[in-house]
Parts: sequence; structure tokens; C-alpha cells
Amino acid sequence: MSKQPAEATVESLHRIFTVPEAPDSTLGRIEQHLSENLEDFLSNHIVAREKPLQEIERGFSESAIPEQPEYVSDHTEVLLNKLVAHSVHTASPRFIGHMTSALPYFLLPLAKLMVGLNQNLVKVETSKAFTPMERQVLGMLHHLVYSESEHFYTKWMHSAEHSLGAFCSGGTVANITALWVARNRVLAPQGDFKGITAEGLVAGLEHYGYKRLVILVSERGHYSLSKAADLLGIGRKNIIAIPTDEHNRIQLEALKETCADVTAQGGKVMAIVGIAGTTETGHIDPIDALADIAEAYETHLHIDAAWGGATLLSNKHRELMQGIERADSVTIDAHKQMYVPMGAGMVIFKTPHLARSIEYHAEYVIRRGSKDLGSHTLEGSRPGMAMMVYSALHVIGRKGYELLINKGIDKAKYFAELIAQQDDFEVITQPELCLLTYRYIPAELKGALKAASPEQIKAVTPLLNSLTRFIQKSQRETGQSFVSRTKLTPYQYAHQATVVFRTVLANPLTTHEMLRDILKEQRAIAAKAHTILADLNTQARKAGLL
Repeated sequence: MSKQPAEATVESLHRIFTVPEAPDSTLGRIEQHLSENLEDFLSNHIVAREKPLQEIERGFSESAIPEQPEYVSDHTEVLLNKLVAHSVHTASPRFIGHMTSALPYFLLPLAKLMVGLNQNLVKVETSKAFTPMERQVLGMLHHLVYSESEHFYTKWMHSAEHSLGAFCSGGTVANITALWVARNRVLAPQGDFKGITAEGLVAGLEHYGYKRLVILVSERGHYSLSKAADLLGIGRKNIIAIPTDEHNRIQLEALKETCADVTAQGGKVMAIVGIAGTTETGHIDPIDALADIAEAYETHLHIDAAWGGATLLSNKHRELMQGIERADSVTIDAHKQMYVPMGAGMVIFKTPHLARSIEYHAEYVIRRGSKDLGSHTLEGSRPGMAMMVYSALHVIGRKGYELLINKGIDKAKYFAELIAQQDDFEVITQPELCLLTYRYIPAELKGALKAASPEQIKAVTPLLNSLTRFIQKSQRETGQSFVSRTKLTPYQYAHQATVVFRTVLANPLTTHEMLRDILKEQRAIAAKAHTILADLNTQARKAGLL
């Protein structure tokens, strides 16, 4: 007997707000399956083979809002077939291509609780206990970075007029917030000038006599900094990329020269941005030296530690971040190496007063003197993601995080050693954290390239790039494992634009055997690239490499 179609009635709407789905319903079974065995659920509901995006788009092509409702069970089946089945299995231990990893099981029911509470962290009236909890989490991360006294946190952590940081949706908004603070500090109120927030950028530049404001960062800087330059009105041309050395770290002499040139030409270095864990290679700038330069030019020092910041939880590897306590602001993404769901970025301010330069109030929502978090955040309405970080910090603990961080770095070093032992693979960038890059290269060509001239390298690089792309794309489409790819200009290859595999080994479930299997799979795929290999052999001989 066919069931009646769903109808929009007061009774049916009341039901979906008040009555949970039955345990034997589709959604009920999913909840139980997720609770009992997340890995098994993902294995059964996420397909192995990639479906072309254009084909998936056809399933989401209807622009009209549905006139009639659907039963929850029917809609859940649609989601399983159209959405879940073609999502990315980021929790897989063989998914080692991006900065997204498996999540601890305990966060799933807590996420349901967080959604059910539906707190809005813009204001105390819509978040109550979530507000002091978020302030505590920011205080805990501030303590991780800056290690101030207990008296400091007692005084400032819950101060209505101050903030030790801000929760954000991610590193992009965190970086924008930090540079927003930097800009407002540079063009702060002075005399008759009411400050940039009141009078604007042009008036600020005129008052202080600056021809332009610039942000200095290495060529490995995240694209969010360009967004910040755009939004803050200083222009993308005023993001100046400083060259990196052979270890993908900012060249200090080049940075000093640029600071001097900008100043001599009437500009102002608004901020120097150091990177603690570059997105492409995972390397860390010399933060102590950056702090010295920032102090010399009286400029804001921001450290983008969205990826590497969690390394501070490891006493063994914390020294990699030496000098980070001298930064004016630091970005950390908890949804990366702190293993919480997406949407948990943070910017931490060294001094509690910094956030006042971006303070906003409104009578109807964030009044002066209130402890509303929205007064010091770029985003208004926000979910209570601090709850996820709070719980993870307590359930995992610093020592637990240290184990995770240490094992990830050890695993990356193992993989680098394994790659170096192969006749037909080579490491491009050695791991400093748990991230490295490498590529496949035919055995007969690998040795020859070590002594090749820049002209010989240039001759074969385009075909080696084509081979890397072929392997990466084929491996992704096969669906057994995944590594990402990027393009670098390696020091050892005369700075030729080189396509490489990029691997992130943060997932604690990834094993050494899996890493060995990934190389075997890539080698097997390479053997099928007959045309590319033939052309590469011909070009290598023509260039005198073979």
C-alpha cells in the first residue's frame, strides 16, 4: 500500500520540531550507524570511484524551491544517494592530500547537542554560558602561545572591554581580523584625526603622511592575505611577496631590504606576516628574527599558524615555533591539527587592548559595557564551535595532543625516508611538520637530473609535470587513496615551476603499510602513461641527459 504524500500542515510542521525520527527510520538507522561505527558508515556510503562533477551537478539543477514538503525518511534517502555517496571521504587514513583528517567519535553526539542548543555567540542573551566558555578557550590558547601569569588571565580573560582573541569560521577570517587590527593601529586616532574607522583610509594616509600601506610576507603566504588587502582597502599590489630560501622560509635580508625601500619611498609597513606551517610545504619562518625586524620598524607582527600552531602542544617540537610569543597576533585553526569539525579558526592577540581598535557597538545587540563577543569579531552571528575545542582539549588533553603531533611528524619523516629509498621517486621538500612534497621520476632519469644544468632541467620539467598530473588525477579517480598536488619552484631544480605530490600525514589512522601501498599504486599508474614516458625519454636524450 503506497503512503500518502507529505503535506504542509500545522500538525506536520509541529511534529518535525518536536518528535524525533523513529529508530527504524532511515535517519534513525544512520544515527545508530554513525554512533556505532563511523568508519564503516563512511566506507559503505561513500563510493570508491569519482563521479564527474558535471554529472553530479545535474542532480542539483532545479532552481525552484519545492512547493510541497517531503517526508524526512524520503529526503534522507535522497541525501544518501545524491550527496553522501559522492562526498569526499576525508576521514579515510588513505586520504593524505589535504589538511582535513579523521574526527574523534565523541565529537559527533556533541555536535548534535551544539546544533540542538543553537546558541548565537554574537551576544550573551543568545549564548549565556557559551560566552564565558569561549572566552576561556581563547584564554587557554593564549596561554599556549604567550604563557602569561595566572594573574594576567584572572584580570583579562573575562573583561568586558577587552578580548584575548576571536573565534572565526577559519584561518581566512582570522588573518583578516589580525590585519584589520594592524591597519587600525597604524592609522589610529591622533589629535584632530579621529582614526581610520571614522574618517577612512585616504584621510588616514594624508594625516600620517604615508604614500601607501604594505603587508610583507613570504612567497608562500596564504591567499587569504590578498583578500585582506582587498577588504581593508590597501590593495593587493601592496601585499609584497618576499623570496624564500632553499628551505621555503622567508629570506631575512630580502625582508630587511624591502622594509627599508618601502620606508624610504614614503610607505609604511603595516604588518609583517610570518608563516608557521606553510600550506604547500609545512615550513616555519624564523619567527624570532621576524620579531626583531618588526620591532625595528615599529610594525605589527602577525604569525599565520593556522596549520602549525597546534605544534605548540608538543613539548618535543614546540621549539620549532621559537619566538612566537613575541608576535602581536597569531592565527590557529582548531579544525586542522586539533581534530575538531570545520569552522573553528581563532586569532589570538598578545595584549588584551588590541581588539579595542576594531570594537563595534549597537544599542539593539552589543551595547557598551556588555560582555557580548560580537563587539570584537568580524562575524556577527556564529555557532558555539568553542564547545568542540573546549571538549577536545579536555578529552584529549595536552599530552594526548602531543602524542598525535609527534606521531604525525615521525610518520612524515618515515615517508620521506621511504621515498628516498626508491629508485623512481624523490623528495622535493623535506618535512618539518607532518607535510612533505615529492614526485615520481623514472629511475634512469633520477640520477641524471642531480647533475643536470638549468637548461637540461628546463627541457624535461614540462613532461615530468604532465606525468605527475596524470598520476595524481588517475589515483584520485580510482578512489583507493588520495594525495593532492601543487606547483613549487624548487631550489634544487633551478627554480623551475615543478608539479609535485603534496602529502599531509595528520590522520593517526594512517599506517606505514598504507604509505608503501600508495607508492606502489603511483608506480603502477605511471607505467600506464605510455605516451608521456615515451616523450620524456625522447626529450631527455635530446637534452643529453640519457
